[in-house]
Amino acid sequence: MRNYDVCVIGGSCTGVFAAIRAAEDGYNVCIIESSNCFGGTATAGFVNIWHTFYDAEYKTKIIGGLSQEVVDLLAKKDAVIETPNSPHRGYTFDSEQLKFVLDRMVIESEITPYLHTSFYDAETEGNKITSITVGNKDGLFKIGAKFFIDATGDGDLCRRVGIESYYDEAMQPPTMCARLYGIMPDQYGLVSQTLREHGDEMDLGKDWGWRGFTPGDPRFVLSADNHVFNVNCANADDLTYAEIEGRRRVEGIEYLLKKYIDSKIQITALPSYIGIRETYHIKSMHQANVEDILYGKRFEDAVINGSYRVDYHHADTSGITFKYLDGTQEVIPEAGAKMELSRWREPIDVDPTLYQLPYGALVPASKLENILMAGRMIDADREAFSALRVMVNCNQMGEAAGQAAAIALHEGIRAKDVSTKDLRSALSHKGAIII
Repeated sequence: MRNYDVCVIGGSCTGVFAAIRAAEDGYNVCIIESSNCFGGTATAGFVNIWHTFYDAEYKTKIIGGLSQEVVDLLAKKDAVIETPNSPHRGYTFDSEQLKFVLDRMVIESEITPYLHTSFYDAETEGNKITSITVGNKDGLFKIGAKFFIDATGDGDLCRRVGIESYYDEAMQPPTMCARLYGIMPDQYGLVSQTLREHGDEMDLGKDWGWRGFTPGDPRFVLSADNHVFNVNCANADDLTYAEIEGRRRVEGIEYLLKKYIDSKIQITALPSYIGIRETYHIKSMHQANVEDILYGKRFEDAVINGSYRVDYHHADTSGITFKYLDGTQEVIPEAGAKMELSRWREPIDVDPTLYQLPYGALVPASKLENILMAGRMIDADREAFSALRVMVNCNQMGEAAGQAAAIALHEGIRAKDVSTKDLRSALSHKGAIII
């Protein structure tokens, strides 16, 4: 048995930020990550975009804290580019440089890291989780802790200890990304056109995607040009199929781009795992709903601010729906179809410019007293989730969960009894923007 004050399971930026906030208050913290690096989708998944830190009018900064600290550290390495006033991207960074930054942050915070380590099971006693079972090159062993944070994305710990979960029958499909060389930004439209017109040659069906540049050399392109439909990547068989099918699709994309655009275009790297948008949701003390998000409801106990639009990837067709806080809506029914512009509500006198999430959204609905969750397993209806799931929002969930764990340990109280006034004050003191 190896013992800690706080154990974070999942080493994405969400998990790393949770671990840092807990460790800053002097607690002995460990973090468990199944892959070879920290950062999750932002590093191992190649998705090198964080959305804006500002409100929907790009006038007021609403996100700071560790997300801003990471951007500042990347800027010192010339590894991030800001795109102001854009709903599509706020910061484009070099995923490889982010690995160095996160390694350094974990070590400097004196957090015990466990990479290449997988979570298997958990033990409870009364109303508390007492330990978890993990495995790595040393075999199976147990980690005991006073407090646990589930940042696995799929809610693995929460589901193992019996906390209620659910999933949407119309689950948003994952995307296998790739890093391509030889495409310039002015060719992005040609890439989309080529894949629409010739995708059937490689059995890609009707699909669509997006792409982005890499700081330092715009010819290195993040390609997110596919979806793998009808899978639940929290299921082992589905995950295996999605990884292999995703790579097949990427190979087909490379073939078509070589054939119809430039024979010198090539794949330079594939991610460690497929980019998962959605699997299980964990029942919490507060379920986020689309009305609160799109009408910008304010909460006295808010710990997350966001302005990213509803961004729903259709589960049954290759389409997408965007809904904005100003009441406008964009729908592409399927790949290649014309965008349909409309309104999801009638105009109002003053449009909201941000939405919030209260602390209760991080507290599982359970008798267990020493667990919090952070990340895309958030309890939310379909459209609310489609706004909340992006990394700039999940990063804040991690920070809040880590700080709440520290307060709970200091006060000797249950997770659900943490004073949100104290939590908000502590986060603000550490650079988070609290509204």
